[in-house]
Amino acid sequence: MTDDDLSVVVRRAQRGDTVAMSSLLARLTPLAARVCGPIADADGPDATQETLIAVFRNLRSLKDPSACQGWVRAIAVREAVRLAKRAARTVPVDPGERLDRIPSRRDIEQAADVSDVLARLSPEHRAVIVLRDVEGLDESEAAELLELPVGTVKSRLHRARDNFRKAWGV
Repeated sequence: MTDDDLSVVVRRAQRGDTVAMSSLLARLTPLAARVCGPIADADGPDATQETLIAVFRNLRSLKDPSACQGWVRAIAVREAVRLAKRAARTVPVDPGERLDRIPSRRDIEQAADVSDVLARLSPEHRAVIVLRDVEGLDESEAAELLELPVGTVKSRLHRARDNFRKAWGV
């Protein structure tokens, strides 16, 4: 589906077409999951679901259908960070236990290890790394989504990458 096709589906869904809404949510689910998963870690599926609920409830407020994917990305980041912060407050973590789980650089299953190391970062650091290094946004776009000054995003990104390198053992 092209961006023009997506805009047509958004307009139809905004007018109450339930088939279009179902199609739109199906199209947006992978985007929401790709953003929410690394940020919210174990709560990624819940953050994805909360994102889709917010899209469903607020789609009529979207003024420019061509901005739908950016709008959804912003919602996904907010929901993922919110759930990750809530999880961090409710689940005490033993720092010694976390250090035992740091993967070796020579480990064959590095893809899983990257997720493990990302999970060790704060939700704010995960969010900025995902937006910059996974989604490919520049610092100003990430700052806009996170509703932060560009300088704050740059410093968080620097600290997040530094913490990631230390945890990875590079």
